[in-house]
Amino acid sequence: MFVKLIDRSLRCLPMLESLSSALKNQVDWPHPEFTGVASIKSRSARVTALFVTLCPSFACSDERDDIAQQLANPVASLISVPLQLNYDEKFGADAKGTLLRLNVQPVIPIGLNDDWNLISRTILPVVNQQDFPVPGYSEWGLSDTVQSLFFSPKEPTSNGWIWGAGPAFLIPTATDEFLGTEKWGAGPTAVALKQSGPWTYGGLTNHIESFAGESGRADISATFLQPFLTYITPAKTTFALNTESTYDWEAQEWSVPINFTVSQLLQMRGQIVSVGAGVRYWATSPDSAADGWGVRLIFTLVYPR
Repeated sequence: MFVKLIDRSLRCLPMLESLSSALKNQVDWPHPEFTGVASIKSRSARVTALFVTLCPSFACSDERDDIAQQLANPVASLISVPLQLNYDEKFGADAKGTLLRLNVQPVIPIGLNDDWNLISRTILPVVNQQDFPVPGYSEWGLSDTVQSLFFSPKEPTSNGWIWGAGPAFLIPTATDEFLGTEKWGAGPTAVALKQSGPWTYGGLTNHIESFAGESGRADISATFLQPFLTYITPAKTTFALNTESTYDWEAQEWSVPINFTVSQLLQMRGQIVSVGAGVRYWATSPDSAADGWGVRLIFTLVYPR
């Protein structure tokens, strides 16, 4: 399983480097005190440096403390681009199918006025599935996009709660009929959380109903629930536990993966990033869907305002 994951992940490296370069050209970087890492010649050296190179002055900065907490907050006023790679297996009737999903998840805050932000959270999946939905069939491409918009107060409530709410949309961006639903959908989404010292806890939810699309495909009525708990160490290592549960009201079935990840905030050649990895366990899932254990890798580009 891990050999397959590493092989497919390496194919994504050129795309990640291009994305980072493009974003750095578009977003202002107002932190000259964050000096770059020494030039690294080979790709393998650059990847190694990503995991092991830390700048001591950056590690001790107050701003780094703030960035770590903002990354744990889904509606923080922080531009970030998480790239989340998930590997799951045991798909299909013979349980031999595998799925590699790269979720490109840009988060863009927009200040509406002195009191309110609009937080745009996008999930665009790039999927590579093997021997699924039938043995011998393989496909890769885009899956459907979920676009969420949260209207969120800039300041927490009097008792410290941070919240946001707004619409969520399902957009049929799949490049193959087996990679998406071929349906348009919409519904409400909301998030609430509290940050106390090194702890962040709360939950995010949405419900999406299909309203248009291919008439021959199944209607969508799905509720998503994501309770989460994170702990941030003084070194800005983040331990995170969550579930990403979905209830399909049409099929009356639950999908419940439990995720545990560890991530580290650092800088790479002047760019603030968060790098993490973890495991996921499918507590329950529909027949022919993922089962057992999976793997998650996370690489997040961070652009403080």
